[in-house]
Amino acid sequence: MKVTAVVPARYASSRFPGKMLATLGGEPLIVRTARQAHKVSGVDRVLVATDDQRIFDVVHKAGFEVCMTRKDHPSGTDRIAEATAGLEAEVVVNIQGDEPFIDPVVVDRLIARMGEDDSPDMGSACTLIRSEEELVDPSVVKVVRDHQGCALYFSRSQIPYGRDLTAAQALEQQICFRHLGLYAYTPVFLRSWSKLPPHPLEEMEKLEQLRALANGYRIALIETEQLAPGIDTPEDLVRAETFMSTNP
Repeated sequence: MKVTAVVPARYASSRFPGKMLATLGGEPLIVRTARQAHKVSGVDRVLVATDDQRIFDVVHKAGFEVCMTRKDHPSGTDRIAEATAGLEAEVVVNIQGDEPFIDPVVVDRLIARMGEDDSPDMGSACTLIRSEEELVDPSVVKVVRDHQGCALYFSRSQIPYGRDLTAAQALEQQICFRHLGLYAYTPVFLRSWSKLPPHPLEEMEKLEQLRALANGYRIALIETEQLAPGIDTPEDLVRAETFMSTNP
């Protein structure tokens, strides 16, 4: 399959404005993520999609392909839909700009899943939740799956909720999963997505993938044990530096 990876990189961030240009390991975060994306063997092209000239200039200077997009996109997928309009690709992968340690093997597995016979509209990844803290933390997005491994629902609340179980007992069932911010799409899905208004569920939970579920699209999930640290806050950046020092 012909695969394009897009790294959406907006400047605004409620918890960490300008984080894409923050320095990690001596270079801007977005540059480090773009370099990591190039390590995915199944990707033919990597494109950074930004809404800010400063990010554009930094990425271009580093030698990576970059394009400008509108500033008013409500989600990263909307930005990717604009960036890939007219591109020839059978699968588009969304590698978020604040995921500099994403495992290329996991991305390749997701690409392979998109090529299976059941042809999902969208793909993503999840990992088992192993601590009670994660289970109740609203910053940890949870997902429940059907018997085919496709998403039933995503939430910041605890799902599934064990009515007669403690949190520890719910974890023992091994059906509580954390959603990982990695996506893949078919071009047909992206063209449809750009015409769909944000859904009330999406706006309530602040989870763009709920727009797809609410409109009847299938999201296939691969399961992985890999959970590299993403960067949402300045404190995460400090932890990322520590992670780099212990995982060269």
